[in-house]
Amino acid sequence: MKSIARRSHLHSRSRLPHPPMLLALALLLPCLHAVSDEGDYSTEAFAREIENTLPREAPYAYHQQLSTGPIHRPRRSPDATPRTGELVVAATGWTLHWNPRHTTLLKHAVADFQDYLKVSMDVTIAPVEQPDFAKIPDGRPSIIVGTREELPEYGAELTGPKDYAISVATDRITVCGFDERGAMYGLYNLEARMNLREGPFLPADLQTTRHSLYDTRMVQSWMGWMEFPDALLAHLAHDGFDAVFASVYTNPNGDRTTADNSTDFYARLMARIRHQDPARVRSLIDRAKGYGIKVYTPIIYQYVGTPESEAELRRLVRELLQEFPDIEGYVLLTEGFWYKKWGGGHGASKEYIEDWARNWCYAVGVVAEECHKVNPDIEILPWEYNIDFRPQNVATKEYFIEQLPQNTTPLLTWENGKSFEIDGFHGHLKDYAINQVGPAEVTAAQIAKAHQRGMRVFSNAQTFSCGAQLQTVPYHPFPQQWHERYEAMERYGIEGTLESWSSGYVPNFITEFRAWYCWSDGPARDELLLQIAARDFGAEQAERVVKAWDLFSQGVRLVPDTGPYMGTTNAIGNPIFFEQPPARTATFRYSWMDQNQWMGYLGAEVNPYWPFTVTRLVFIPDFSNGSNRAESYARGVSGIAAPADTPILPTFLKYLRLATDTWQEGLDLYREAALNSPSEKRVAALKEVIIAEQLHRMLMSNQAILTFESLRLDLMAEEDVKTANALLDTMTEIIRSEIARTERALLAMNHDSRIGFQYEVDYVYTPYSMQEKLRVLQDTLDRQLPSYRAQRNGE
Repeated sequence: MKSIARRSHLHSRSRLPHPPMLLALALLLPCLHAVSDEGDYSTEAFAREIENTLPREAPYAYHQQLSTGPIHRPRRSPDATPRTGELVVAATGWTLHWNPRHTTLLKHAVADFQDYLKVSMDVTIAPVEQPDFAKIPDGRPSIIVGTREELPEYGAELTGPKDYAISVATDRITVCGFDERGAMYGLYNLEARMNLREGPFLPADLQTTRHSLYDTRMVQSWMGWMEFPDALLAHLAHDGFDAVFASVYTNPNGDRTTADNSTDFYARLMARIRHQDPARVRSLIDRAKGYGIKVYTPIIYQYVGTPESEAELRRLVRELLQEFPDIEGYVLLTEGFWYKKWGGGHGASKEYIEDWARNWCYAVGVVAEECHKVNPDIEILPWEYNIDFRPQNVATKEYFIEQLPQNTTPLLTWENGKSFEIDGFHGHLKDYAINQVGPAEVTAAQIAKAHQRGMRVFSNAQTFSCGAQLQTVPYHPFPQQWHERYEAMERYGIEGTLESWSSGYVPNFITEFRAWYCWSDGPARDELLLQIAARDFGAEQAERVVKAWDLFSQGVRLVPDTGPYMGTTNAIGNPIFFEQPPARTATFRYSWMDQNQWMGYLGAEVNPYWPFTVTRLVFIPDFSNGSNRAESYARGVSGIAAPADTPILPTFLKYLRLATDTWQEGLDLYREAALNSPSEKRVAALKEVIIAEQLHRMLMSNQAILTFESLRLDLMAEEDVKTANALLDTMTEIIRSEIARTERALLAMNHDSRIGFQYEVDYVYTPYSMQEKLRVLQDTLDRQLPSYRAQRNGE
């Protein structure tokens, strides 16, 4: 009778679906695992190809490669020949003319273009310092690069910074920028066009004037906090970025007034942030200028509303301006720049939140006033990220816009809070995600309010990788879905961007794809995708690859797991637990130390039962069996609010399954394309598939963990031996499938060191932790489940 009572207690709290429903869901997992295990393009065949073709990589190997490797690599295809109507830049005989009066920026760009032609296209071009372009002889094959002052006949339609025009005529290519950065981006666009053609060929009638759609495109570094080597800066510029957000969570001059003196919750978090070395910031600013890249930083300060607090804030800003007059802007993020008591206003009264908004906006005005005394062009970007972004909070979010000083530019979070509906349930995005295009309802209202006031609007909008959802791969191969977001951002009049949070920038085909749509006169989406696919997988595979990308884009729209949590970040690295595992670190269950506090934000953030990453990314069951953490997880990450007696988990699992089914279709095509790619493209093509496979494995493991946990709870409550054995059969198959999936993930990690890394916490899972997971799974399969079965059967 005890087990019946325990089961009744469980259902009263979490309302699990009946065991047959979970059993049906669970049985799909091994079937999914087996979908592609036979044939020439199976997961097994692909795994063999990885092992036989790709070199092994130790953790951080790609960091080293990106830091010290060349910017350009050979790209000319031996099969590429000029088409009718194309201009050929011959292997020799061309000259590159530029005016030496320009700054280091254009000098760098000219040298880069010369290096590109030599390394990538096997073309030798002689740079010529040319103060007067009129003296270039007619008939000499020439590339001319300059600004609208030097080339007025080409620059008449250029209207703003970063604009450029390209004109191709017989034996002459002219690149004219509105400014030096425009000229640089024009040269890099020539490189991009030749890359797509895999040869030094351009349309002979190419005439394009391209206007920059964004005043600023800002990003963090994938490599880590303050990790901006020159090579990465060069890649950033080639992908059209012109700014970095650096010194995150620290003042650039190293000031720690708030971090070291305040007792507020968030100040205690700031106290744990590493100390900033101002010399490091100085170096970044100076080096970045050579690539046309601006530096933005935060200001970290807790304003408490007193005259003394205001005076201290003014002191801090003045010191920053004195030491770094060339910081281009300050991001005033509520995670670090806040009023009195940190928080998002969830459940607070209207009076409280409006008072908070007024005082916070007043502090923003203080920063703007001090900055604009020195330089009116310094951008002040207030970002009230933490304020409740659920769809019903439009009025509050608008109120913040109404209080902002006119001479500031709101930085709005693009998608967080965006509502969605699945099977009659209403959820919202809990953090950065790409399953919804956006903007969120609150963001759309804020944009409209800011435009009403005549204010420019910047947005933190993920454009190639999400800083939360699916964040342990370096980019997300969903180009059709990303493109919809690009179009939406343009429609809503976004003028500046922060395009990733801590996932950060790393060069990849999505950042290349994105760059084309940051200027006007971009190519048709599908035409561009076919060109990228043909270049990277071979012309015969292009349509197959684009179809795979479309299926990946369709699949991600179905994903209900919308935040930086276990399911989309660490599921492939998280064991499936049947028994409570032994502690691997110190515990405090009988100490005056609070175990939960120690595991939380103000403690070590490490779960002693799986200490290989931070607690929030680990799923550990409630071994008291008093609650269904799988059900709680589904509610928490989907934003679905439903009565306690209405189970969410079955619907959540259904949509995870629909997403992985769709991705499986795409993976079948993707593997086939890679395995049939030309030998010279094979390595790069295999690595593209590794990324997609890892995303698929992540959601498969997410399903496995949550389903297994619900079955475990049903098993603990089940009195009928026959039913218990059926549950154990299913749970055994889930473990077997997870072992196979984990082994393939480990293989992928050993051949691609990008997998598993997310700079906030370094590697979320490592080859070592994956081997430890396999030990747990194998013990569950070989000992724990058989032992429990024997006990239940009275053996």
